[in-house]
Amino acid sequence: MKFGIIGAGMIGQFHGEAIEAMTGGELHSVFDLRAEAAQQLAEQFDAKPFSDLEKFLADEELQIVTVGTPSGAHLDPSLAALNAGKHVICEKPLEITPERIDRMMKAAEENEVSLAAVLNRRFHPAMDAFKAAADAGRFGTLTSASAYVKWYRDQAYYDSAAWRGTWALDGGGALMNQSIHTIDALLYLAGPVVSVQASTACLTHSNIEVEDTAVALVEFASGARGVIEGATSNWSKDGHPARVQLSGDRGSVFLADEAFEIWDFMDEAPGDKEVHQTMMKGSEAGLGANDPKAINFEGHQKNFEEVVGAIAEERESSVNAGEARKAVALICAIYESARNDGRKVELT
Repeated sequence: MKFGIIGAGMIGQFHGEAIEAMTGGELHSVFDLRAEAAQQLAEQFDAKPFSDLEKFLADEELQIVTVGTPSGAHLDPSLAALNAGKHVICEKPLEITPERIDRMMKAAEENEVSLAAVLNRRFHPAMDAFKAAADAGRFGTLTSASAYVKWYRDQAYYDSAAWRGTWALDGGGALMNQSIHTIDALLYLAGPVVSVQASTACLTHSNIEVEDTAVALVEFASGARGVIEGATSNWSKDGHPARVQLSGDRGSVFLADEAFEIWDFMDEAPGDKEVHQTMMKGSEAGLGANDPKAINFEGHQKNFEEVVGAIAEERESSVNAGEARKAVALICAIYESARNDGRKVELT
């Protein structure tokens, strides 16, 4: 399929590399309001540059669009692309409120095209093993399910662009921006959440509207309890990995980025030996923990390939908009609780 990129910044560069490496897709065009930026990225990948969105979307050869604008500016370009009959893969968060996502989903349905998200941290062997264990009920009664993203961003990161650290365009802070992939993984593995109680604060940064430190108590539909911690205020030399931890009365698994710190079940299974031989945690630095540019594009590549495969097979993608909506709804509920002094917020 022929891809077009909306947004020629750092994320657009990342998308270009993933598209270039993928099977089933090629980069056809690039759009950015900044003509020079569009030209520069397009030249790198031998694609067509556009600085006029209408002309970009009018190209009949263009089939699928990736959106890499700031978080709170995903709605308009996504709607424009969907209404032009293009399939859309939008960066995280799909949008910054469930209501905006609902508008995007409605447009996709009306135009009979697909709307998918970038949930790139779902695509690695350790996540596959973790999901298989959860789906097989190997934890027994799930009792604890938690996510921890104790990352660091310096003040220069927030000062580098006017939209960073704003409610309108970032949609939130450490939770909505940095922690959303790990929160998505938690929901993917542990199932839906029914209530949250939360506290957030901005403790180490200035001139931003959003949180750099957040803690939430979470109750799952299964009955399990857990904690979500998200921060951009936790310095370390190499950066802490993002962690997802599930425990029950028959097993415990702790995932750190793309490898396991713990894989321990009361009832052993044939695949456990391979996990211990190939997927256990070494001493690697956290992926993107201190530097957002340190994340590799392999997850994006597999994400894009999954969406293209789903379109070809006329099935719903595993990273469809409904899946992406879940983490946004949970984060918005956490913010609502924090704004109301930790009052319990029910999720419907």
